[in-house]
Amino acid sequence: MEGRARVTIWLGRHILPHEADLRAWLKQSFANAGDVDDIIQETYCRLAALTQIDHIEHPRSYFFQAARSVALEQLRRARVVRIETVSEMESLNLILDDPSAERVVSGRRELERVRGLIAALPDRCRRIIEMRKIEGLPQREIARRLGVTENIVENESVRGLRAILAAITEQDAPARAKRPRVSSDGRSRKRR
Repeated sequence: MEGRARVTIWLGRHILPHEADLRAWLKQSFANAGDVDDIIQETYCRLAALTQIDHIEHPRSYFFQAARSVALEQLRRARVVRIETVSEMESLNLILDDPSAERVVSGRRELERVRGLIAALPDRCRRIIEMRKIEGLPQREIARRLGVTENIVENESVRGLRAILAAITEQDAPARAKRPRVSSDGRSRKRR
């Protein structure tokens, strides 16, 4: 079978079935990157331009990663990116394949840790973070439900995320201090 026909069949069998999942993920994760349809269209164009597909072991993962790259390019081109979008991108460790049992357990522990930090936030800030990050509600809807401006929702989201990140950094500091430092010659040295 010729290369182009092979790629077309591969796209239909291994990529197209995942479009709905990708679309949902893009809407949640990269809402500010631009039109989701444009991101998906550009991703399909890039995949259709492939001449070889033998190196792709996990088509779904490849599809999501390609779309993520397109979305990030659109965000970079936009030049004005809200801090919330950057935080979402950085906090999203996209799990493209089935995670190991160890990774699942570690993820659950981290999730419980973050839930505890969210619960400790001031009431309005906590409610906004829960609605935005857990329920996935848009900023406009949160503002409507709480009877506040979208600016307040955005500011509280940023404040809440900063507080959570600061608490995580503070909690992780003792563990980092215990790890030995490695000098430029490769030998470990004790921290002072």
